[in-house]
Amino acid sequence: MKKSLVVLLGPTGVGKTELSLSLAERLHSPVINADSRQLYAGLSIGTAAPTAEQLKRVKHYFVGTLHVTDYYSAARYEEEVLRLLASLFSTRDRLLLSGGSMMYIDAVCKGIDDIPTVDEETRQLLLSRYQAEGLEPLCQELKVMDPAYYACVDLKNPKRVIHALEICYMTGRTYTSFRTATAKERPFRLIKVGLTREREELYRRINRRVDQMMEAGLLDEVRSMQPYRECNALNTVGYKELFRYLAGEWTLDVAIDKIKRNSRLYSRKQMTWFRRDPEIRWFHPDQEEEIFRFIEEQL
Repeated sequence: MKKSLVVLLGPTGVGKTELSLSLAERLHSPVINADSRQLYAGLSIGTAAPTAEQLKRVKHYFVGTLHVTDYYSAARYEEEVLRLLASLFSTRDRLLLSGGSMMYIDAVCKGIDDIPTVDEETRQLLLSRYQAEGLEPLCQELKVMDPAYYACVDLKNPKRVIHALEICYMTGRTYTSFRTATAKERPFRLIKVGLTREREELYRRINRRVDQMMEAGLLDEVRSMQPYRECNALNTVGYKELFRYLAGEWTLDVAIDKIKRNSRLYSRKQMTWFRRDPEIRWFHPDQEEEIFRFIEEQL
């Protein structure tokens, strides 16, 4: 029997966590986390990381294993997850990966292009320039050095822009030249389950979850991370808005409203990305029995 990896995915706030626990128990599998921010310790409230009780209920991998200052990438995640899968599949036939980070899920399912690892000197050079000059001059430089990537990259995402420039600087080649988008063969079957809700229902859940995060102490969590606010791990919804409140740029009400808005926008971005994959079978999170039956039919 070919080994099978069940991939449970969906937008933020849709209800992956509770269903992942139930599916993991039914599949006799741990949960392999595919939420890029949940890898970092100290961000449990803002990333809606599994609680201590949930971690006790089902073993999780890739939760709270990094410090916010650690450099990490989808390519490294691919390497480490594939190594873990090889080990776990030696004693199991079915495993569960769950999360909403599009690049990380694709890294496991399709593979990441073989792009060179950026050396520390180049990384520090571009980081210093970003901190001193801001993003716009780097975008203009990317336009000259790699116009093809400039035309398609999210120019408001400093991580993407900076990484492309790092590769250009280090190799003397365009970042585009390394991007082949060729899916890699995997030695296991992929069963992709997507969770979805009506947009208004999802938005209500997102708004309510933000309120619950604030009640649970998100502001104190963000305050504790202020010394690291320039780290990429904290360039994420929930943290960047509250940093602006703590800096006196926004009122707390404005910051909370921005968190809700940006979370909703991110959920739309996730769904746009996931909808391009015809291998995903979509369900409402309440359809647990139908989901499990679909998984069993694929095995």
